[in-house]
Amino acid sequence: MDEIKLETPLEKIKGIGPKFLVKLKHFNIATVKDLLWHFPNRYEDFSNIFKIVDLQINQHATVRGEIQSIKMRRTWKRKMFIIEALISDDTGSIRAIWFNQKFLIMMLKKGKMVNLAGKVAEAPKGGLIMNHPIHEIITSSKENGDLRHTGRVVPIYPETKGITSKGIRYLLKPLLDKIGKIEESLPEEILKKYGVLGIDKAIKLVHFPEKIDDAILAKKRFAFEDLFFLSLANIRQRIKLDKEKAYSSDFELDDIKELLAKLPFELTFSQKKSLWEILQDIKKSHPMNRLLQGDVGSGKTIVAVLTALVLAKDGKQSAFMAPTEVLARQHFETFKKFFADFDKGAGLMTGSMAKVFYGDGLENDFKKNDLTKKVGNNEIKIVFGTHALIQKYVKFSDLALVIIDEQHRFGVRQRAELFKNHGAKEMLPHLLSMSATPIPRTLTLAVFGDLDLSIIDELPKNRKAIITKIVDPKNRDKAYAFIRGQVKKGRQVFVICPRIEPTSESQEIENQNTTESIKKSFFHNWDNVKMVKEEYEKLSKKVFPDLRVLMLHGKMKAKEKNETMTRFNNRETDILVSTSVIEVGVDVPNATIMMIEDADKFGLAQLYQFRGRVGRGEHQSFCFLLTESSSKITHERLKSLIDAKNGFELAEKDLAIRGPGEFLGTSAGWAQTGVPDMAMKAIKNPTLVKDSRKAAEELLSNDSELERYPIVRKRLESFQEEIHLE
Repeated sequence: MDEIKLETPLEKIKGIGPKFLVKLKHFNIATVKDLLWHFPNRYEDFSNIFKIVDLQINQHATVRGEIQSIKMRRTWKRKMFIIEALISDDTGSIRAIWFNQKFLIMMLKKGKMVNLAGKVAEAPKGGLIMNHPIHEIITSSKENGDLRHTGRVVPIYPETKGITSKGIRYLLKPLLDKIGKIEESLPEEILKKYGVLGIDKAIKLVHFPEKIDDAILAKKRFAFEDLFFLSLANIRQRIKLDKEKAYSSDFELDDIKELLAKLPFELTFSQKKSLWEILQDIKKSHPMNRLLQGDVGSGKTIVAVLTALVLAKDGKQSAFMAPTEVLARQHFETFKKFFADFDKGAGLMTGSMAKVFYGDGLENDFKKNDLTKKVGNNEIKIVFGTHALIQKYVKFSDLALVIIDEQHRFGVRQRAELFKNHGAKEMLPHLLSMSATPIPRTLTLAVFGDLDLSIIDELPKNRKAIITKIVDPKNRDKAYAFIRGQVKKGRQVFVICPRIEPTSESQEIENQNTTESIKKSFFHNWDNVKMVKEEYEKLSKKVFPDLRVLMLHGKMKAKEKNETMTRFNNRETDILVSTSVIEVGVDVPNATIMMIEDADKFGLAQLYQFRGRVGRGEHQSFCFLLTESSSKITHERLKSLIDAKNGFELAEKDLAIRGPGEFLGTSAGWAQTGVPDMAMKAIKNPTLVKDSRKAAEELLSNDSELERYPIVRKRLESFQEEIHLE
């Protein structure tokens, strides 16, 4: 094969065996482009080749020398093969050790010249040693040759069992030499104006940079490209929506005053402002597309419900979709409490229940089919629910508003499903997305750039600040005693654990090629993580055998979860041991203690959500952060939760510390947004986000249909498919 193209399947590339192809598919790597776009996640600078005499302890370096001896032995205790080699140059010697790599005995023969790259350590019996260094055989002590693994800036890739960074580098180097010219998707004027590398240069430098600065420039190019096309997609989506038709409400101000008079409290200024912005949107004849952000407990739900009530008075329907049954039911119950005289029909539809409320306490259980018929006949004006609302058999008669709570927890495909069966075919429903997770400004601009934004940045009056403490493990008994005291006063307690039960991860690691230090680190970090089932057994049988302790986690059946939360809401439970399933929206005013085990395993924004489950009533509330970690960085991060004035300030700190991929405590947290990894990582760079947005706006202002930029248009279409942007 002379010239290799991006779309060339890897099975047609000489030198890649069938077993390795199967392993590559675990990373969804099937074509040349897939492999080239499998970017390094970090780099090791081994570009300087040192004489052995000049090496320093803890230094990361490359050395070059001749193999004086190499031998293999087996440990009796762990049955592990250890390869030990002695390498020397004209200034001294250094030992190298590898674990469970028997093949090295056949490769690294005495007398061969070799480069070793790794961290220099002091050997137990004196002298220098490298543990598990990268090795590369060379033909002459003076010849650098075509170095891929040592003597240069070395790319380190995401790995899995059977796929190493060295293996990926081995494949990539010849591919980059043979690849034809890659089509440039960014206009020349944008490359020049914003100092962005061309694609051909960037793809080579991202994998094999001459210096670290080259890698930074290359990654900037790919991040800029993803952010640029994300901005193009968002802006064009907004333009497209502005051309669509939606129901225009002609409400009167007196209608709003009448609704507000029914509430047992006064809205805050932020709530009033946000409500007014939303009401102005539903007066327009094109669809609203707005994100309502609010701190934990700031009262977003009531603002959304008031909007639905305005449309219900016009005879229009609203769908309110929540991420969990617990939350959907809670919204339904809150609605009944505040608007007991609502007689136009409110429904609840989840995977396990269907209910209808007609006002004045008239609530009935329904079969799903019967509730679906009432929705289809416009007998139900407001429907609360979960994913059940997007089933094909649910067809609305006249849907004018879609409200999505914690919208980032739904995939874009799920959000789009609600728009398909809305009844009024010539119109689109208004969309109000809500998020209690404070989202940093740069993240909002990049990911939700097609949405208008309303922010509720103040809490209801008379809310007491939650007292938050980092609890040392040795003071655990004091925390338990405090909990007992609160329960005696009639209060309730949440205890949060990171996992449900033990996993086989530690066993998997045991079977991999790894050093003792790595194993110990892994076991320390994960085997000691608190698990819900284990913690429930301990608290219910040993610590608080006289108290009412229940357990809640995501693997329980919906009916069990609902029954557990109902008992907790009705004060039939003192302590609820749970996973992060209670993270969002759960409202139990009588709960005054949030105890979070292994708090360092969660993101700051997630911890903030947990803490927001308490402090919703009249009593003083407390949050205890327990951690086994002695790391100064960990304690500083947890302290920022105590110091932050609000969730938005905390979100900016969390973004800076952990990055957007970890913003919710899990890399999968933002996966459903469809945003490419490179763009997500770049969100920590506000200048790059703003520049890419500005470039997209400039391009579309001159050519909204991209007629003069066919390559950009083609790339945008494929990009939208890749990120599933409906």
